[in-house]
Parts: sequence; structure tokens; C-alpha cells
Amino acid sequence: MAATKFEGWLGKDEKSVEGKMEWGSFEPKKWSEDDVDIEISHCGVCGSDLHVLKSGWSPTPYPCVVGHEIIGKAVKVGSNVKHVKEGDRVGVGAQARSCLQKDCPDCSTGAENHCRRANVNTYGSVYPNDEGKSYGGYATHNRTNGHFVLPIPEGLDSADAAPMLCGGITVFSPLKQNGCGPGKTVGIVGVGGLGHFGVLFAKALEADKVVGISRKAEKRDEVLQLGADQYIATDEDEDWAKKNAQTLDLIVCTVSSEKMPLDQYLQLLKTKGTFIQVGAPDGGKLPNINAFTLIASGIKVGGSAIGTPKEISEMLEIAAEKKVKPWIQKRPMKDANKTVVDMEAGKARYRYVLEN
Repeated sequence: MAATKFEGWLGKDEKSVEGKMEWGSFEPKKWSEDDVDIEISHCGVCGSDLHVLKSGWSPTPYPCVVGHEIIGKAVKVGSNVKHVKEGDRVGVGAQARSCLQKDCPDCSTGAENHCRRANVNTYGSVYPNDEGKSYGGYATHNRTNGHFVLPIPEGLDSADAAPMLCGGITVFSPLKQNGCGPGKTVGIVGVGGLGHFGVLFAKALEADKVVGISRKAEKRDEVLQLGADQYIATDEDEDWAKKNAQTLDLIVCTVSSEKMPLDQYLQLLKTKGTFIQVGAPDGGKLPNINAFTLIASGIKVGGSAIGTPKEISEMLEIAAEKKVKPWIQKRPMKDANKTVVDMEAGKARYRYVLEN
């Protein structure tokens, strides 16, 4: 059998985010019997792709192939991988490996996404022990550790499932972990690629009331169409924080801006409510929080990072069962450069998916 040729859209410097990625071949990580090779059919386009292409979070080890919402067919499966076989439809999210050691405080407790010892991203990471680099899904093929390669349930369209693997799980995990369900009122701040999944999954988890919160009123009809029960336009609705004070049990914030009105968002929480930040701004800066806002209301502020393989599997099963249908726009893989430029310009409604 001929060796698989790995080809994809290579970002070679910070300018690549301007639609200057170049198609070419690349060398995946060294093969091990823990790995799976995937022939990619679909890859979602995530805001993280833009941050990494332009070295926004930290210096990117160019050349880099971005894309961590990967769906395709397993074409080579290592002998140590038991839950996937050749020919299966599988997916990979934002994480390609953790240490998986029994003495790891994170991996041993099922929190692989927080592993501090050997956390490898699906793209833009350098593996330990000279194993090479991780390359993502704007490509023909992907190679990832089998623990992070998941079967895709029947009944889920591949193009719909792809953006769930990062965009979906990034909001599903904090919703699930913080008690979203019957009897709860939930706010989703920033209704874009991530936030639209927040509305969809809060409804799928049967929250009593879901409130979409974004800056402009122009999104109101779309967000209500997604299933939200209410919409707040923070730039345009007068006295929105006062009028909606103490109405929410949980807020998941997808916005990544140090200028967001964080103190006003916190005023929307009921006593003992919870605010979870998932948006990751360049430089990591958020607005200051007034200590008395926390103390007076007894509220909790936390963060959440993607999700574990177990949580992703659970999310996919719920999505199949509840027929969760993201709003996506499909683009051919050959148009990846234009798609990245359109994504940077904020044109996605609400998630682009590249198709091979």
C-alpha cells in the first residue's frame, strides 16, 4: 500500500490570515500504534484558526495547517486503538494528545483537556521527543492520537458535526457542568459561531429560558429563530442591565474583548449565579471585575476550555437525538483563503465548513 500523501493549506507567516496560505505537502507527526490517519471530508473554520495564523495568542511554529473541527474516514488505525476501525466515520476536535498518565492530576480524573504535562493542540503544537508537529484539517489527511479520535453517531450530517467538535463542545461543556437544564435561565453572550451553539445546546439541554446577548439589534430575529426566548442588544436596548438584573442563573460568555461591559453582564445574574468565560482574547486580557459585584451577589466567575473526549461523545449523541442543527455555510476546500478572509471580516452566519 502506497504511503499516504499529506497535503494542506500552509500558513507560512502572520500574513497568511490575509488569505495568503499556500497549498503544499507536509510531514505529519511520526506514526505510532496509538495513532489514527484520517482522510478528511469536512473541516469547520474556527476563530482559533485566525488567532494562530496571525500568531495572536503566542508565536506560531510556521508552517502551520490550521483547522480543528475535523470529520473524515479512518484510513489507518494503530494496533493499540480499539474503539475505531478502518473505514469508520470519525472526528477530531481541538486537542490531539495529553500525557494520559495515571499519576496526572488531570488525565487521571477525566480532565484531559486541562493536562499541563503534555497537552498537544490539533495544530500548531510541537510534539515532545522529536515526533514532529501537529497539523490540522485544512488538508487532505490528519494524523492524531486515537484517544482523541471519536466515532460520529449515525443521524448526524458530517458538515453539521464538524463545527461541534470545537465550537459546539466549547459551550456544551460549561453548560452541562454548570447545571443547564430544566428550571434554569441561561444567557449566552456573543451570538456568533460559538454563541449560536450556546443557544442551540442550552435549548437541547432543556433550560427553561435562553437569552441571547449581543451588541446589535440586527441579530435579534436570527437569534430568536435559533430558539432563544429573549434577545438583548447591549448597544441599543436602553437600560438593558437594569431592566434584566438578577434574571439569569448561568451566563456563558463567548466574547473575546477587554472592552466588553463585564460588570453589567454580572448584574444579570441572580444571587449565587455563575459566569463562565470561554472567549479567549489575544493577550488574554479581560475587563476589571469589581470585588463588591462578586461579594454582594455571591456570584462565581470561572472559565472553561474545550471539553474532554467523553464530553464530546455525549454532546454528539445529544445532537443526534435532539436533531441539533447548526447554521453553517459550506465552502470547497480550495476556497480556504477566501473563507478565512470572510471569517476575519465577521461574515460567517454562523459557521463556515470546508469540504473536500
